[in-house]
Amino acid sequence: MANINLKINGLDVSAPEGSTVLEAARHAGIKIPTLCYLKEINEIGACRMCVVEVKGARNLVAACVYPITEGMEVFTNTPKLIESRKRTLQLLLSNHEKKCLSCVRSGKCELQELCTEYGVEDENYFAGEQQHFEPDTSAPHMVRDNNKCILCRRCVAVCEKVQGVAVIGPNNRGFATSIGCAFESDLADTSCVNCGQCIAACPVGALYEKDNTDDVLAAINDSEKHVVVQTAPAVRAALGEEFGYPMGTDVEGKMAAALRRIGFDKVFDTNFGADLTIMEEANEFIERVQNGGVLPMITSCSPGWVKYCEHYYPDQLSHLSSCKSPQQMFGAVTKTYYAEKMGIDPKNIVCVSVMPCTAKKFEINRDDQDAAGMPDVDISITTRELARLIRKCGIDFNILPDEGFDDPLGESSGAGVIFGATGGVMEAALRTAVEKLTGEELQKLDFTEVRGTDGIKETTYTVGGKEVKVAVASGLNNARVIMDKIRAGEADYHFVEIMCCEGGCVNGGGQPQVHADVRNFTDVKALRAKALYNNDTAKTIRKSHENPSIKKLYEEYLGEPGSERAHHLLHTSYVERTIN
Repeated sequence: MANINLKINGLDVSAPEGSTVLEAARHAGIKIPTLCYLKEINEIGACRMCVVEVKGARNLVAACVYPITEGMEVFTNTPKLIESRKRTLQLLLSNHEKKCLSCVRSGKCELQELCTEYGVEDENYFAGEQQHFEPDTSAPHMVRDNNKCILCRRCVAVCEKVQGVAVIGPNNRGFATSIGCAFESDLADTSCVNCGQCIAACPVGALYEKDNTDDVLAAINDSEKHVVVQTAPAVRAALGEEFGYPMGTDVEGKMAAALRRIGFDKVFDTNFGADLTIMEEANEFIERVQNGGVLPMITSCSPGWVKYCEHYYPDQLSHLSSCKSPQQMFGAVTKTYYAEKMGIDPKNIVCVSVMPCTAKKFEINRDDQDAAGMPDVDISITTRELARLIRKCGIDFNILPDEGFDDPLGESSGAGVIFGATGGVMEAALRTAVEKLTGEELQKLDFTEVRGTDGIKETTYTVGGKEVKVAVASGLNNARVIMDKIRAGEADYHFVEIMCCEGGCVNGGGQPQVHADVRNFTDVKALRAKALYNNDTAKTIRKSHENPSIKKLYEEYLGEPGSERAHHLLHTSYVERTIN
C-alpha cells in the first residue's frame, strides 16, 4: 500500500493510503481529542471533538472520518479549534448531570478529562432546559443512567457491531434523543446477554455495573459467616491497571494478599474450578465421540454466550456442554466437599467470586445452579469492584508482598489459568482429552493454533489416528458465523469453544476501563492474554488432570469424571428464551 504525504501543524507526515487525519496524526505523535470514536466500531464523526482545520476546506472537518490526500495541510491546535472544542464541551455539560464527586467514573471519565484539558470551568455556560431520566436498574448486572449520557453511541455500536445483539439504540429525535431499548422497554425485558461491553465502551458514567461491594463487607463482618473468595484467571492479568501497573502485568500475588487483608476467611482460585471443568468437559467430549453423542460439543463456560445461545439458537442447545462454568463448579464444591471437610454448615458459607465479567452476576441466579440446595455462588463482583473494595478498605496495593492462595481449592494447573484467553479453554481441554484418548503422555503441551486474538480460529488435530476438527470464536458476531454453519449442517467440527467477549475473559465487560486513546491503538486483549500464557509456562503442573487437589477431590468425593455425584454437582441445564 502506498503512503500519502501531508503536513500536520507544519510537520511533514507520511501515512498509509486510506488513513484518516486522526490516524495520520496519531502516527506522527499528535493527539487529536475524541469522544464518540472507536476504531472500526464507531466512526461517525458525531461528537465534533476531533474537528481540525484543513487548508482549502470551507468548514472544520471531523478528523476521525476525513481521509488524507496527497499534499494536504492540516492544523489541529489553532485558537479557533480550541475554542470550538471548548464550546462543544460546554454544550455537552448543559444537559449532563454533573455529580462528578460521587460518579463511579470520576478520575477516569473521558469527558471530565477533556474539560480539564480545555479549561472548561463554567459548567453552566449554556444554562437552560435539562432532560431528566429515571435510571434503568432492571437488569441484574448493570445500571443505565441517561442523565449522564452524552449520546456518543459507542455503546450502541458495540452492542450491534461486535456482539450482534442490538438491544439498545437512539430513541426520539433532536433534544429529546436518548439511548435505550425499543419502545422504552426495560433492559431486563430484552435479549440482552449481560456481557457489559457497553459499559466498557462508555466514556462517562452513564453505564456501570451494579456494585455489590457493600454486600461483601456485610458478609465478612457477620461473625456467623465463613466467607471464601475465588478469583478468575483474567482478573490477575488486569487488576494491576487499576493501581498504575503496565497493561498485562500479572499481579496474582498482590491480589491474593489484598483479598486476605480485606478479611476473607479463605482466598481461593477459580483456576481450581477451571481444572475441574476440564475434567468433566473432556470426559463429556470423549463420551460424545465414542458413543455417537451430539457433535460438535460447544463449551459452556461463558454465561453471556450461553444466554445468547438460549435466545438466538434455542434449537442448537443440545450442542452445549452440560458442564457448569468454573465459577459455578467452584461454588458447588465449596458448599459440599469443602463444607464437609471443614465441618461447616453450607448455609453459613458465603461464596464470593471476583470475575472479569458482568454476566456472572446473572449466572449466579440461574436455575439449576444450586447443588447444595442453595446458590452455588452468593455474590459476584467485577475486577473494577475489587479495585474499589481494595481502596475502600485502605489497602496500599502497590506495597503488598506476593502471597499464595489457600489450600486445597487454591491449587491449579497452567491449563486452568489460560481459560481467561480466547482459545484457552480449547487448549486446556485438548491437553487432557488427547492424553485420555491416546493413553500416551503429550510431548508438546502448547496448542498454538488456537491461540491469538483472531475472532475465529479453525484447525484440525490428529488424535489416536483420527482427525479432530476444532473451532474457536470470541465475540458474539463471530459466534454467529460459527453457529449459522452448524445450524445449516455445513460444519464438520467436533469441538467448539465460544466466548462472549472479543479476546475472551481478559477483555470482559467487568475489566478495568480502558481509555479510547489506548483502546483504539493498542491490542489490549493480546497484552492481558500474554500474562496468562506466561503464568501457564511458569507452572510446574500444566495439565488439569495432574492437579493433586483435583485428583484428591475425585478420590475422596466425586469418584470419577461423569459420575452420578459429579453430574449432580457440576452439570446444569439450559432453557429456550425468546428474542426481544
